[in-house]
Amino acid sequence: MTPEQYVQDKAAASGSSFYYAFLFLPKPRRAAITAFYAFCREVDDVVDEVSDPSVAATKLAWWRKEVAQAFDGHPQHPVMQALMPHADAYGIEARQLHEVIDGCQMDLDQTRYLDFAALKRYCHLVAGVVGEGAARIFGQTDAQTTAYAHKLGLALQLTNIIRDVGEDALRGRIYLPVNELQQFDVKAHEVLNRLHSERFVALMKFQAERAHAAYDEALALLPAADRRAQKPGLMMASIYRTLLREIERDDFRVLDQRVSLTPLRKLWLAWRVQALGRL
Repeated sequence: MTPEQYVQDKAAASGSSFYYAFLFLPKPRRAAITAFYAFCREVDDVVDEVSDPSVAATKLAWWRKEVAQAFDGHPQHPVMQALMPHADAYGIEARQLHEVIDGCQMDLDQTRYLDFAALKRYCHLVAGVVGEGAARIFGQTDAQTTAYAHKLGLALQLTNIIRDVGEDALRGRIYLPVNELQQFDVKAHEVLNRLHSERFVALMKFQAERAHAAYDEALALLPAADRRAQKPGLMMASIYRTLLREIERDDFRVLDQRVSLTPLRKLWLAWRVQALGRL
Protein backbone atom coordinates (compact mmCIF):
# COMPACT_ATOMS: atom_id res chain seq x y z
CA MET A 1 0.00 0.00 0.00
CA THR A 2 1.35 3.43 -0.92
CA PRO A 3 1.41 6.26 1.65
CA GLU A 4 -1.21 8.06 -0.46
CA GLN A 5 -3.54 5.06 -0.36
CA TYR A 6 -2.95 4.68 3.37
CA VAL A 7 -4.06 8.23 4.17
CA GLN A 8 -6.98 7.99 1.75
CA ASP A 9 -8.20 4.84 3.50
CA LYS A 10 -7.64 6.44 6.92
CA ALA A 11 -9.71 9.49 6.00
CA ALA A 12 -12.51 7.49 4.38
CA ALA A 13 -12.69 4.92 7.20
CA SER A 14 -13.19 7.59 9.85
CA GLY A 15 -16.63 8.40 8.43
CA SER A 16 -15.93 12.03 9.24
CA SER A 17 -17.78 14.93 7.70
CA PHE A 18 -14.38 16.33 6.71
CA TYR A 19 -14.15 13.68 4.01
CA TYR A 20 -17.11 15.15 2.12
CA ALA A 21 -15.59 18.63 2.12
CA PHE A 22 -12.35 17.29 0.63
CA LEU A 23 -14.09 15.76 -2.39
CA PHE A 24 -14.51 19.11 -4.14
CA LEU A 25 -10.86 20.19 -3.91
CA PRO A 26 -8.36 20.09 -6.80
CA LYS A 27 -6.24 16.93 -6.64
CA PRO A 28 -3.01 18.42 -5.12
CA ARG A 29 -4.89 20.23 -2.33
CA ARG A 30 -7.07 17.16 -1.74
CA ALA A 31 -3.95 15.02 -1.36
CA ALA A 32 -2.44 17.49 1.12
CA ILE A 33 -5.54 17.89 3.31
CA THR A 34 -6.18 14.14 3.28
CA ALA A 35 -2.66 13.49 4.60
CA PHE A 36 -2.97 16.31 7.16
CA TYR A 37 -6.31 14.98 8.37
CA ALA A 38 -4.95 11.41 8.51
CA PHE A 39 -2.17 12.64 10.81
CA CYS A 40 -4.76 14.19 13.13
CA ARG A 41 -6.74 10.94 13.14
CA GLU A 42 -3.64 8.86 13.92
CA VAL A 43 -2.70 10.83 17.03
CA ASP A 44 -6.32 11.17 18.17
CA ASP A 45 -6.80 7.41 17.83
CA VAL A 46 -3.85 6.88 20.20
CA VAL A 47 -5.85 8.51 22.98
CA ASP A 48 -9.23 7.00 22.10
CA GLU A 49 -8.14 3.42 21.33
CA VAL A 50 -5.24 2.74 23.73
CA SER A 51 -6.62 1.89 27.16
CA ASP A 52 -3.33 2.13 29.09
CA PRO A 53 -2.43 5.83 29.55
CA SER A 54 1.30 5.06 29.86
CA VAL A 55 1.26 3.19 26.55
CA ALA A 56 -0.67 6.04 24.92
CA ALA A 57 1.87 8.56 26.26
CA THR A 58 4.70 6.48 24.81
CA LYS A 59 2.96 6.41 21.44
CA LEU A 60 2.45 10.19 21.47
CA ALA A 61 6.14 10.62 22.33
CA TRP A 62 6.95 8.46 19.31
CA TRP A 63 4.83 10.72 17.13
CA ARG A 64 6.71 13.79 18.39
CA LYS A 65 9.98 12.19 17.30
CA GLU A 66 8.45 11.13 13.99
CA VAL A 67 7.33 14.71 13.24
CA ALA A 68 10.83 16.03 14.01
CA GLN A 69 12.39 13.31 11.85
CA ALA A 70 9.99 13.95 9.00
CA PHE A 71 10.78 17.66 8.89
CA ASP A 72 14.46 16.72 8.90
CA GLY A 73 13.79 14.75 5.72
CA HIS A 74 13.38 11.23 7.11
CA PRO A 75 9.68 10.35 7.51
CA GLN A 76 9.02 6.74 8.53
CA HIS A 77 5.25 6.51 8.98
CA PRO A 78 3.14 6.42 5.80
CA VAL A 79 1.12 9.42 7.03
CA MET A 80 4.24 11.57 7.25
CA GLN A 81 5.53 10.16 3.96
CA ALA A 82 2.26 11.30 2.34
CA LEU A 83 2.23 14.68 4.10
CA MET A 84 5.79 15.92 3.70
CA PRO A 85 5.77 16.44 -0.09
CA HIS A 86 3.07 19.09 0.49
CA ALA A 87 4.59 20.83 3.54
CA ASP A 88 6.46 23.61 1.73
CA ALA A 89 3.79 24.26 -0.88
CA TYR A 90 1.01 24.75 1.67
CA GLY A 91 2.86 26.12 4.70
CA ILE A 92 2.42 23.04 6.88
CA GLU A 93 4.62 23.50 9.95
CA ALA A 94 6.07 21.09 12.51
CA ARG A 95 4.73 23.48 15.16
CA GLN A 96 1.16 22.81 14.06
CA LEU A 97 1.60 19.03 14.25
CA HIS A 98 3.26 19.26 17.67
CA GLU A 99 0.38 21.39 18.96
CA VAL A 100 -2.14 18.80 17.79
CA ILE A 101 -0.14 16.20 19.73
CA ASP A 102 -0.15 18.55 22.74
CA GLY A 103 -3.95 18.62 22.57
CA CYS A 104 -4.13 14.83 22.53
CA GLN A 105 -1.73 14.76 25.46
CA MET A 106 -4.22 16.87 27.41
CA ASP A 107 -6.73 14.03 27.03
CA LEU A 108 -4.28 11.76 28.86
CA ASP A 109 -3.52 14.29 31.58
CA GLN A 110 -7.00 15.53 32.49
CA THR A 111 -10.64 14.53 32.20
CA ARG A 112 -12.23 17.77 33.49
CA TYR A 113 -11.99 21.47 32.64
CA LEU A 114 -12.68 23.98 35.38
CA ASP A 115 -13.99 26.74 33.12
CA PHE A 116 -14.44 27.70 29.50
CA ALA A 117 -11.05 29.41 29.33
CA ALA A 118 -9.38 26.06 30.09
CA LEU A 119 -11.61 24.22 27.61
CA LYS A 120 -10.90 26.85 24.96
CA ARG A 121 -7.18 26.15 25.24
CA TYR A 122 -7.86 22.47 24.56
CA CYS A 123 -10.11 23.34 21.60
CA HIS A 124 -7.40 25.58 20.19
CA LEU A 125 -4.90 22.71 20.13
CA VAL A 126 -7.13 19.94 18.77
CA ALA A 127 -9.26 22.04 16.40
CA GLY A 128 -8.12 25.65 16.00
CA VAL A 129 -4.62 24.66 14.92
CA VAL A 130 -6.11 22.08 12.56
CA GLY A 131 -8.29 24.82 11.08
CA GLU A 132 -5.23 27.03 10.64
CA GLY A 133 -3.37 24.32 8.73
CA ALA A 134 -6.42 23.44 6.66
CA ALA A 135 -7.04 27.07 5.70
CA ARG A 136 -3.53 27.30 4.26
CA ILE A 137 -4.01 24.10 2.27
CA PHE A 138 -7.35 25.34 0.93
CA GLY A 139 -5.62 28.43 -0.50
CA GLN A 140 -5.56 31.21 2.11
CA THR A 141 -4.39 34.59 0.76
CA ASP A 142 -5.47 36.98 3.54
CA ALA A 143 -3.86 36.92 7.00
CA GLN A 144 -7.28 37.59 8.57
CA THR A 145 -8.41 34.14 7.43
CA THR A 146 -6.31 32.60 10.21
CA ALA A 147 -8.59 34.21 12.82
CA TYR A 148 -11.61 32.81 10.95
CA ALA A 149 -10.03 29.34 10.86
CA HIS A 150 -9.34 29.34 14.59
CA LYS A 151 -12.87 30.49 15.41
CA LEU A 152 -14.42 27.92 13.07
CA GLY A 153 -12.26 25.22 14.65
CA LEU A 154 -13.67 26.24 18.03
CA ALA A 155 -17.25 26.06 16.72
CA LEU A 156 -16.70 22.61 15.22
CA GLN A 157 -15.06 21.28 18.38
CA LEU A 158 -17.83 22.64 20.61
CA THR A 159 -20.31 20.82 18.36
CA ASN A 160 -18.26 17.64 18.71
CA ILE A 161 -18.30 18.01 22.50
CA ILE A 162 -22.08 18.42 22.54
CA ARG A 163 -22.59 15.42 20.24
CA ASP A 164 -20.19 13.15 22.14
CA VAL A 165 -21.15 13.83 25.77
CA GLY A 166 -22.43 10.28 26.24
CA GLU A 167 -19.50 8.56 24.50
CA ASP A 168 -16.99 10.67 26.40
CA ALA A 169 -18.75 9.79 29.66
CA LEU A 170 -18.11 6.11 28.93
CA ARG A 171 -14.39 6.98 28.85
CA GLY A 172 -14.68 8.89 32.13
CA ARG A 173 -14.30 12.27 30.43
CA ILE A 174 -16.47 15.36 30.80
CA TYR A 175 -15.58 18.29 28.54
CA LEU A 176 -18.39 20.50 29.85
CA PRO A 177 -16.76 23.10 32.16
CA VAL A 178 -17.08 22.31 35.87
CA ASN A 179 -18.29 25.79 36.79
CA GLU A 180 -21.05 25.52 34.17
CA LEU A 181 -22.14 22.13 35.48
CA GLN A 182 -22.43 23.84 38.87
CA GLN A 183 -24.28 26.81 37.34
CA PHE A 184 -27.01 24.48 36.03
CA ASP A 185 -26.90 22.13 39.03
CA VAL A 186 -25.84 19.14 36.93
CA LYS A 187 -23.69 16.71 38.91
CA ALA A 188 -20.68 15.01 37.33
CA HIS A 189 -21.99 11.58 38.35
CA GLU A 190 -25.25 12.29 36.46
CA VAL A 191 -23.27 12.86 33.26
CA LEU A 192 -21.05 9.83 33.84
CA ASN A 193 -24.14 7.70 34.48
CA ARG A 194 -25.79 9.31 31.44
CA LEU A 195 -28.88 10.57 33.26
CA HIS A 196 -30.99 12.91 31.11
CA SER A 197 -32.82 15.71 32.94
CA GLU A 198 -34.32 19.16 32.43
CA ARG A 199 -31.24 20.60 34.15
CA PHE A 200 -29.02 18.81 31.66
CA VAL A 201 -31.09 20.16 28.74
CA ALA A 202 -30.73 23.70 30.10
CA LEU A 203 -26.96 23.19 30.36
CA MET A 204 -26.78 21.89 26.81
CA LYS A 205 -28.86 24.77 25.44
CA PHE A 206 -26.24 27.06 26.94
CA GLN A 207 -23.49 25.07 25.21
CA ALA A 208 -25.34 25.14 21.89
CA GLU A 209 -25.84 28.92 22.06
CA ARG A 210 -22.08 29.33 22.54
CA ALA A 211 -21.38 27.08 19.55
CA HIS A 212 -23.83 28.98 17.34
CA ALA A 213 -22.19 32.26 18.37
CA ALA A 214 -18.79 30.83 17.41
CA TYR A 215 -20.12 29.90 13.94
CA ASP A 216 -21.51 33.41 13.47
CA GLU A 217 -18.26 35.01 14.62
CA ALA A 218 -16.20 32.75 12.33
CA LEU A 219 -18.28 33.61 9.26
CA ALA A 220 -18.02 37.31 10.07
CA LEU A 221 -14.21 37.02 10.25
CA LEU A 222 -13.79 35.37 6.83
CA PRO A 223 -12.46 37.94 4.34
CA ALA A 224 -14.38 38.16 1.07
CA ALA A 225 -11.16 37.58 -0.85
CA ASP A 226 -10.79 34.10 0.64
CA ARG A 227 -14.43 33.02 0.72
CA ARG A 228 -14.18 31.03 -2.51
CA ALA A 229 -10.96 29.24 -1.51
CA GLN A 230 -12.29 28.44 1.94
CA LYS A 231 -15.42 26.66 0.70
CA PRO A 232 -14.34 23.34 2.27
CA GLY A 233 -14.39 24.98 5.69
CA LEU A 234 -17.78 26.50 4.91
CA MET A 235 -18.98 23.01 3.96
CA MET A 236 -17.86 21.80 7.38
CA ALA A 237 -19.70 24.69 9.02
CA SER A 238 -22.88 23.78 7.14
CA ILE A 239 -22.66 20.06 7.99
CA TYR A 240 -21.79 20.54 11.65
CA ARG A 241 -24.29 23.33 12.24
CA THR A 242 -27.01 21.17 10.70
CA LEU A 243 -25.95 18.41 13.07
CA LEU A 244 -26.14 20.83 16.00
CA ARG A 245 -29.68 21.81 15.01
CA GLU A 246 -30.66 18.14 14.80
CA ILE A 247 -29.34 17.64 18.34
CA GLU A 248 -31.37 20.64 19.50
CA ARG A 249 -34.51 19.26 17.82
CA ASP A 250 -33.90 15.94 19.56
CA ASP A 251 -33.93 17.68 22.97
CA PHE A 252 -30.20 17.00 23.46
CA ARG A 253 -30.59 13.20 23.78
CA VAL A 254 -26.82 12.90 23.53
CA LEU A 255 -26.20 10.93 26.72
CA ASP A 256 -27.71 7.68 25.51
CA GLN A 257 -27.38 7.98 21.73
CA ARG A 258 -25.22 9.52 19.01
CA VAL A 259 -27.02 11.91 16.70
CA SER A 260 -25.60 11.85 13.17
CA LEU A 261 -26.35 12.85 9.59
CA THR A 262 -26.52 10.33 6.77
CA PRO A 263 -23.64 10.31 4.24
CA LEU A 264 -26.07 11.42 1.52
CA ARG A 265 -27.21 14.41 3.55
CA LYS A 266 -23.60 15.41 4.29
CA LEU A 267 -22.77 15.19 0.60
CA TRP A 268 -25.82 17.29 -0.30
CA LEU A 269 -24.91 19.96 2.26
CA ALA A 270 -21.35 20.06 0.92
CA TRP A 271 -22.58 20.26 -2.68
CA ARG A 272 -24.96 23.12 -1.83
CA VAL A 273 -22.06 25.20 -0.50
CA GLN A 274 -19.92 24.30 -3.50
CA ALA A 275 -22.58 25.01 -6.12
CA LEU A 276 -24.70 27.73 -4.56
CA GLY A 277 -22.47 29.22 -1.86
CA ARG A 278 -25.22 28.67 0.73
CA LEU A 279 -24.72 27.44 4.28
